Amino acid sequence: MPTSTDLLQGTLDLLILQTLAHEPMHGWGIAQRIQQVSREVLQIGQGSLYPALYRLEYKGWIKAEWGSSENNRKAKFYRLTPTGAKQLQSEVETWDRLSAAIALVLGRPVEASR
Repeated sequence: MPTSTDLLQGTLDLLILQTLAHEPMHGWGIAQRIQQVSREVLQIGQGSLYPALYRLEYKGWIKAEWGSSENNRKAKFYRLTPTGAKQLQSEVETWDRLSAAIALVLGRPVEASR
Protein backbone atom coordinates (compact mmCIF):
# COMPACT_ATOMS: atom_id res chain seq x y z
CA MET A 1 0.00 0.00 0.00
CA PRO A 2 1.36 3.47 -0.82
CA THR A 3 2.52 5.66 2.04
CA SER A 4 0.10 8.43 1.09
CA THR A 5 -3.22 8.38 -0.71
CA ASP A 6 -3.94 10.63 -3.66
CA LEU A 7 -7.34 12.14 -3.04
CA LEU A 8 -9.88 12.69 -5.77
CA GLN A 9 -10.16 16.32 -6.70
CA GLY A 10 -12.64 17.99 -4.35
CA THR A 11 -12.40 15.25 -1.75
CA LEU A 12 -10.00 17.27 0.40
CA ASP A 13 -12.54 20.11 0.54
CA LEU A 14 -15.18 17.65 1.75
CA LEU A 15 -12.85 16.25 4.43
CA ILE A 16 -11.94 19.72 5.68
CA LEU A 17 -15.57 20.86 5.83
CA GLN A 18 -16.56 17.70 7.69
CA THR A 19 -13.72 18.12 10.17
CA LEU A 20 -14.68 21.74 10.85
CA ALA A 21 -18.34 20.78 11.31
CA HIS A 22 -17.37 19.51 14.77
CA GLU A 23 -15.34 22.47 16.05
CA PRO A 24 -13.04 25.27 14.90
CA MET A 25 -9.46 24.10 14.38
CA HIS A 26 -6.10 25.35 13.17
CA GLY A 27 -4.54 23.91 10.02
CA TRP A 28 -2.23 21.42 11.70
CA GLY A 29 -5.13 20.21 13.86
CA ILE A 30 -7.29 19.65 10.77
CA ALA A 31 -4.59 17.54 9.13
CA GLN A 32 -4.04 15.55 12.34
CA ARG A 33 -7.75 14.94 12.82
CA ILE A 34 -8.21 13.65 9.27
CA GLN A 35 -5.21 11.36 9.73
CA GLN A 36 -6.52 10.03 13.06
CA VAL A 37 -10.10 9.48 11.91
CA SER A 38 -8.91 7.73 8.73
CA ARG A 39 -6.78 5.38 10.87
CA GLU A 40 -3.57 6.86 9.45
CA VAL A 41 -4.55 6.16 5.81
CA LEU A 42 -5.06 9.80 4.78
CA GLN A 43 -2.12 12.11 5.35
CA ILE A 44 -2.64 15.70 4.23
CA GLY A 45 0.51 17.64 3.47
CA GLN A 46 0.82 21.38 4.02
CA GLY A 47 1.22 21.87 0.26
CA SER A 48 -2.32 20.56 -0.22
CA LEU A 49 -3.95 21.68 3.02
CA TYR A 50 -3.24 25.40 3.04
CA PRO A 51 -4.20 26.09 -0.59
CA ALA A 52 -7.47 24.23 0.12
CA LEU A 53 -8.08 26.30 3.27
CA TYR A 54 -7.47 29.54 1.35
CA ARG A 55 -9.81 28.36 -1.44
CA LEU A 56 -12.57 27.44 1.03
CA GLU A 57 -12.17 30.77 2.80
CA TYR A 58 -12.37 32.63 -0.53
CA LYS A 59 -15.62 30.80 -1.34
CA GLY A 60 -17.06 31.81 2.04
CA TRP A 61 -17.41 28.25 3.28
CA ILE A 62 -15.01 28.73 6.17
CA LYS A 63 -13.83 31.75 8.16
CA ALA A 64 -10.42 32.22 9.76
CA GLU A 65 -9.58 34.04 12.98
CA TRP A 66 -6.31 34.32 14.88
CA GLY A 67 -6.08 32.71 18.29
CA SER A 68 -3.75 30.75 20.57
CA SER A 69 -3.05 27.07 20.06
CA GLU A 70 -2.83 24.42 22.78
CA ASN A 71 0.86 25.24 23.28
CA ASN A 72 0.18 29.00 23.48
CA ARG A 73 1.40 29.80 19.96
CA LYS A 74 -0.39 32.15 17.61
CA ALA A 75 -2.44 30.16 15.08
CA LYS A 76 -5.17 30.77 12.54
CA PHE A 77 -8.34 28.91 13.51
CA TYR A 78 -10.87 27.98 10.86
CA ARG A 79 -14.58 27.48 11.41
CA LEU A 80 -17.43 26.42 9.18
CA THR A 81 -19.79 29.19 8.05
CA PRO A 82 -23.54 28.68 7.53
CA THR A 83 -22.87 28.66 3.78
CA GLY A 84 -20.14 26.07 4.37
CA ALA A 85 -22.56 23.89 6.33
CA LYS A 86 -24.98 23.92 3.38
CA GLN A 87 -22.12 23.13 1.01
CA LEU A 88 -21.02 20.25 3.25
CA GLN A 89 -24.49 18.73 3.05
CA SER A 90 -24.42 19.03 -0.75
CA GLU A 91 -20.91 17.57 -0.95
CA VAL A 92 -21.87 14.59 1.24
CA GLU A 93 -24.90 13.86 -0.97
CA THR A 94 -22.71 14.04 -4.07
CA TRP A 95 -20.11 11.77 -2.45
CA ASP A 96 -22.81 9.22 -1.53
CA ARG A 97 -24.08 9.12 -5.13
CA LEU A 98 -20.57 8.87 -6.56
CA SER A 99 -19.37 6.15 -4.17
CA ALA A 100 -22.57 4.13 -4.78
CA ALA A 101 -22.04 4.36 -8.54
CA ILE A 102 -18.40 3.27 -8.21
CA ALA A 103 -19.48 0.35 -6.00
CA LEU A 104 -21.91 -0.74 -8.72
CA VAL A 105 -19.19 -0.65 -11.37
CA LEU A 106 -16.90 -2.69 -9.09
CA GLY A 107 -19.66 -5.24 -8.50
CA ARG A 108 -19.83 -4.47 -4.78
CA PRO A 109 -23.07 -4.33 -2.78
CA VAL A 110 -24.52 -0.86 -2.34
CA GLU A 111 -26.06 0.14 1.01
CA ALA A 112 -29.84 0.54 0.88
CA SER A 113 -29.67 3.93 2.66
CA ARG A 114 -28.18 5.56 -0.43
